[in-house]
Amino acid sequence: MRLDKYISHATGMSRQQVHKAVRSGEVTVNGNTVRKTDTQLAENDNVQLDGVTVVPRQPRYFMLHKPAGYVCANTDGNHPVVLDLLDEDWLDDLQIAGRLDIDTTGLVLLTDDGQWNHRMTAPARECGKRYRVTLQYPLSDDAAEQLRHGVLLREERKLTRPAVLAFVDCERTTVLLTVHEGKYHQVKRMFAAVGNHVQALHRESIGHIVLDAALAPGDYRPLTAAEIAGGQHA
Repeated sequence: MRLDKYISHATGMSRQQVHKAVRSGEVTVNGNTVRKTDTQLAENDNVQLDGVTVVPRQPRYFMLHKPAGYVCANTDGNHPVVLDLLDEDWLDDLQIAGRLDIDTTGLVLLTDDGQWNHRMTAPARECGKRYRVTLQYPLSDDAAEQLRHGVLLREERKLTRPAVLAFVDCERTTVLLTVHEGKYHQVKRMFAAVGNHVQALHRESIGHIVLDAALAPGDYRPLTAAEIAGGQHA
């Protein structure tokens, strides 16, 4: 990694501030003063700023219980964003792993570990996402079987991948649906394809990570070591 990027990421200093410190001789690498900001660092190099060792920040991993009305984006000109709910530094470094529509609630994962994010969200990983779906009409056995085998969404050429579906109530208007892909508005479009309408949508899990029942809407917590480690193999 470049020296200026390393210091900026570890300290929160702007690149301009880092460049000034380097040019002023305030930065050493393995005890030697370095004045080139593009110096490439080896894995075990010791970087010091004003005699203090610069320790890289550890990656962060959070689960958030997203309420309705928030957009899964870093910024939005019209609506509040999920990052507004976090009391953390360096919010701009966080990536959203698994976005939800503004009216959809439930589990959202946030991290500044790009590789972990990719493992959780890449289509090839087929990471299952389970939703609690409230429907306008009772779901028929025939419609349920169509969803389990795959349906053709509007303006799509291929069937969706087979979904896992289970009924929650005897009225057959609340179901648990697990999908293994992430098409635009996919769950809503899947039920529309079988003649139904989603009235409420709540994500319960992504892969092995289940939304903590102790989290109220708008609350968040760091992931446990086991949750993070499981994501390494998602």
